[in-house]
Amino acid sequence: QVQLVESGGGLVQAGGSLRLSCAASGSTFSGTTMAWYRQAPGKQREWVATSTSYGTANYADSVKGRFTVSRDNAKNTVYLQINSLKPEDTAVYYCNRPYNQLNWGQGTQVTVSS
Repeated sequence: QVQLVESGGGLVQAGGSLRLSCAASGSTFSGTTMAWYRQAPGKQREWVATSTSYGTANYADSVKGRFTVSRDNAKNTVYLQINSLKPEDTAVYYCNRPYNQLNWGQGTQVTVSS
């Protein structure tokens, strides 16, 4: 069974950076589009960015220019580099396929202090 494990979150000051990782066990990312999502307290989970199987990336307007998604298919890992963090970026970050979604992982908490 495929498991998604997110890591790399933490507590940072506004303007700081973090690099999140999402590793999949039991499956391969190669040829699979993967996406990052986040869920802030009291809000619904929202889409943040997508890394397509073609090597392109798409971003939500709220993070465009600050977040960069990348992948290492050999390591079955997708990354999310987040820069210029804002307090409103505080959320639990998850990865998953945008279609035929897998079981959600535990996510990784990102907390941005002002």
